[in-house]
Amino acid sequence: MSEYRNLTQTEIDVLEKNVCWAEDWQRVMVAEGFKPYNFHRVIFYGDIRLGEFNKQVEVTKGFFKHSGINDTTLRNVSVGNDCLIEKVGNYINNYTIGNDCYISNICTMETTDDATYGEGSVISVLNEMGDGNVTIFRELNSQVASFMVKHDRDKSLKKTLLQMIEDELRVSRPERGFIGNNVKIINAKDITNTVIKGYCEISGAARLSECTVMSSMDAPVFIGTGVICENSIICDGCSINNSVKMQDCFVGEACQITNGFTAEASLFFANSFMANGEACAAFCGPFSASHHKSSLLIGGEFSFYNAGSNTNFSNHAYKMGPLHYGTLERGTKTASGSYILMPATIGAFSVCFGKLMHHPDTRNLPFSYLMAYGDDCYLVPGRNITTVGLYRDIKKWPKRDKRSKQSKKSIINFDWLSPFTVGEIMEGINILKALREASGDNVSTYNFHEYVINASSLRKGLKYYDIALRIYMGAVLKRAQKEGFFGRPASKVGEGRWSDLSGLLLPESEEKRIVDDIKSGTIENIQQLLDRFVEINDRYSDYRWAWSYQMILDYYGLEEITPSDAERIHEDYIRARRAWIAEIRKDAEKEFQMGDVEQEVYEDFLSKLDHEIDYEN
Repeated sequence: MSEYRNLTQTEIDVLEKNVCWAEDWQRVMVAEGFKPYNFHRVIFYGDIRLGEFNKQVEVTKGFFKHSGINDTTLRNVSVGNDCLIEKVGNYINNYTIGNDCYISNICTMETTDDATYGEGSVISVLNEMGDGNVTIFRELNSQVASFMVKHDRDKSLKKTLLQMIEDELRVSRPERGFIGNNVKIINAKDITNTVIKGYCEISGAARLSECTVMSSMDAPVFIGTGVICENSIICDGCSINNSVKMQDCFVGEACQITNGFTAEASLFFANSFMANGEACAAFCGPFSASHHKSSLLIGGEFSFYNAGSNTNFSNHAYKMGPLHYGTLERGTKTASGSYILMPATIGAFSVCFGKLMHHPDTRNLPFSYLMAYGDDCYLVPGRNITTVGLYRDIKKWPKRDKRSKQSKKSIINFDWLSPFTVGEIMEGINILKALREASGDNVSTYNFHEYVINASSLRKGLKYYDIALRIYMGAVLKRAQKEGFFGRPASKVGEGRWSDLSGLLLPESEEKRIVDDIKSGTIENIQQLLDRFVEINDRYSDYRWAWSYQMILDYYGLEEITPSDAERIHEDYIRARRAWIAEIRKDAEKEFQMGDVEQEVYEDFLSKLDHEIDYEN
């Protein structure tokens, strides 16, 4: 509302008759079509701006009240059109409220001096006692956060990034708190220094202080009973409910945090689910989940991860049923940088409690199991490649992306075989071959640091890894032929090692280029950095082909890939894929024979496997 007028004396008379009072009626400005009849027991202090109040407001399904303001004290407040504000126990102070809002039975809503709205705080993840390494602000996504953490020791880069964020906040931070359009706030106690975007619903929250809630029409946010949220940012499509306590946190798009979960100085990105447990200094990348009261996520980096409790192994049993959850895709990293589980892994898990994987080489045995027998810890390389769990994970993760098209800030690449994961597989093959060469074939076990690998497990690991390689090469070649860049790559960008920035798979050379461009000033602001991540993701197919082309040449001993070579690679792909499906079928049969799966579920799963031949060409 841009144009306001003073109240007429008749309007003032009506308001006063309805037990309304103003410190100065001349400072109460109204829209041209303002009518005073639906204002009762309202006290005005300071500068007041009021819109038009003509519509009915649906307070609950089928129950409508006329818009207006009742039983409320306002100070320096602007209220848009057709709002219903009633039963404010204390006051609303220094706030801008949009159109079509319903605010009822709250205690206090105000903006104080030096409000930050949860932006600009520096928290420490991965190391709860360390210096801050991630700055919270509304444009943060999993890539920016991962980049900050990974390059935290580069002081020059860190200083430049902080300055870019400060520049962003300087122009985007509002002068006072505001409530967007179509917001519903009922039965809440304290809302202080909080920005709440449109279409958000807050019902029964205990306290929101120094927060930004990035709700929108296509991805509304719900904040429910008993929630205490301080110095945090909540993104589009989130649900925070049932006595959650959260401080110094960033919650990304379409996350759910519920049932008394407690979080401090932690990050949660895209589609994460947290209930009952606790997180401190945790970096929870896309699709992280924790369900149990005894689960504590502390000082770790997670992605596509489901945390079980130490007394409950059910999360780690792969099931064909609809309630199955995968456990891990790309790694669980401790504060010291060592891996509890192998990176580049979907579904690998450890039941070897008390031991962490301190050796750098162990990160390059992906898709593996760790299992404890007494004091010994056994490593089963590559076993998870051929499980029901992996197969289900590959299918389910894209379907579980609940974000709206307009609120996908974090980039997620769902490829289970990529230059990143396949690079780890190739290094794993080299490690296993080196072990076999050093100890020979006529041994029952191999020692890999403090871990034991049975000879049969080593042989099967090499077999499973080779199946994965041939599936990858055939699939990439098929895509290259369809997309029109079958021949030698035009650029070498993509060759060499790859990395994973919490969902974005990219060549390490491109990551280094980002570092250099930030330091040199080529990337001048946060939006340009975000755009660079999007650009890299858009060119993923080109980069992947550059990496894969050389890999295929090396694997098959070729100088170039001819049509006849392509046919041979495709035949290898089909054989490998059928061998993979056959192994998954065996795993399903084993599970069914254990009596854990109903006949109907089992047959439905086998039917899906039977249709895999439809995707061979």
